[in-house]
Amino acid sequence: MSSTLSAAIQTETAGRYSTHTVLNQAQPASGFNAFSGDAVLRAAIDREAPWAADRCAALGAVAGDEAVQELARLANRHLPELKTHDRFGNRVDWVDFHPSWHQLMSLAWKHEVPTLAWRTNQKNGHVARAVLSYLWNQVEQGTGCPTGMAYASHAGFEAEPALAVWAEKSKGTEYEFSRREVGDKPSVVIGYAMTEKQGGSDLRETQTTARFSHSADYHGKTAHWYELTGHKWFCSVPQSDGFFTLAKVGGGVTCFFLPRTLPDGSYNRFFVQRLKDKAGNKSNASSEVEYAGTLAIRVGEEGRGIREILSHAHLTRLDFAIGSAGLMRQALTLALRHTTTRNAFGTTIADRPMMTNVLADMAVEVEAATLMALRVAKATDQLAENEHERLLARVATPAAKFFNCSRAPSIVYEALQCHGGNGFIEENPMARLYREAPLNSVWEGTANMMCMDVRRAMIKDTRTIDALFDEVRPLAGQDARFDALVRHTETLVREAVRDEFLARPMTEAVARVLQGAELLRHSPREVVDVFLATRAPGAAGAWGAHYGTLALTVDQPMARTIVRRAMVAPA
Repeated sequence: MSSTLSAAIQTETAGRYSTHTVLNQAQPASGFNAFSGDAVLRAAIDREAPWAADRCAALGAVAGDEAVQELARLANRHLPELKTHDRFGNRVDWVDFHPSWHQLMSLAWKHEVPTLAWRTNQKNGHVARAVLSYLWNQVEQGTGCPTGMAYASHAGFEAEPALAVWAEKSKGTEYEFSRREVGDKPSVVIGYAMTEKQGGSDLRETQTTARFSHSADYHGKTAHWYELTGHKWFCSVPQSDGFFTLAKVGGGVTCFFLPRTLPDGSYNRFFVQRLKDKAGNKSNASSEVEYAGTLAIRVGEEGRGIREILSHAHLTRLDFAIGSAGLMRQALTLALRHTTTRNAFGTTIADRPMMTNVLADMAVEVEAATLMALRVAKATDQLAENEHERLLARVATPAAKFFNCSRAPSIVYEALQCHGGNGFIEENPMARLYREAPLNSVWEGTANMMCMDVRRAMIKDTRTIDALFDEVRPLAGQDARFDALVRHTETLVREAVRDEFLARPMTEAVARVLQGAELLRHSPREVVDVFLATRAPGAAGAWGAHYGTLALTVDQPMARTIVRRAMVAPA
């Protein structure tokens, strides 16, 4: 039978037995620029760091690129594999990744996601870097862990003269997956290993011990080396070039930096016991590790380790607040694309009045989360020279980390609802986001830990309370609903300082008042009205327990205006 005849028969048969025609499927969320198409981000960079606009636009195009989105899918489909020994029986303690992981890491480093704040002398480098991290968290969240840790680590390296070579390499933009010694590498990937089984978030319960070994020249500086013995229950990115960790010296918790490869080129005694089988964040390897005569450089003074490691925590917590806001934005983008390109009951899904209510409500929440996180980044840029910003950051950072990370799962859940059953299928990135959304809330301190930290800061230095209300006081009288929110927050702060039972509602009020202030400063009236009509205490909007319950003072035209503002159009 000729090929022409065979093809004709197949065509006729297909037509005769065709069961249906594929119609009314939503368009994929690709071919857009996540920066240029985002009104909130564009305006923030125009205000605070216009010099970074081109960098942000370049990374925004990456987030909307279909090929990069496929890399994210592959990296989460083909999971990292622990390789404890080579084929000859030698201990290697390494992790193998699918090539997509390395391609994503290369993109992140190339676009300065971990490094921009340390590489630039321009104003508001932390704000610009925060926008890059926000965008990267719309690319792939597993690689957002090493970018965030690398970002925070630079501050620790700068504080310890013996780690000057690491400080320099931590600014590199060429990712290299190898075990070469730090001096030979163009850049480094950094991890943190602090949590132990018995202690969890209570780092004072650290049982790992360290004893002094020797002092020696290390890349032109004197390093004090110790031998570590112990176990770490959570260690993310165990293939990193080095780790900040904690161990006790004479009973005092001390900070150390542990290189994976030693100056002579040999591998340190860093034993990866197993990889964690996590609910989400699948592309990223997290592990349990053992130290047994493991060499590490002391960072800071003996017995001052918790204070030392917490000096990095401001940056990691900021990055989680930013990252969760970016994840929320990705979920909103996916929901908008699905509902505006699929029809139901005679209109697009987005144009159904109830769905308009849902999308507008989500858009307001995402904008508020984004502006609050960027305000913390702006404060971070001024920690050294501005006392108000330093004090504000002390309470605003854990408050933003608590609130954004806690709100992300609710936004992602609602975005999945917008997709219906299609959102629960692994081919749809919504399924990955759904598993990912809760994680930031437990990394770097759970919700309760963040609220405890806000309260602790207020008790230890009451000037932090003054800084919080000095931040919002200039807006007094602009809107009675905001004034009521300020008074509500003042009451909760006063009572929570007295009683830990109120720490969570107090911290939520702090986050909401910061969000309200930023919206009043930077957002259109429709967004402000919906926020204050629904999120302020005693609000007339009678906001329900779920998104899409805007009522009474919010009408459809206002909601449609907000949805249009949130749209990211194809490039």
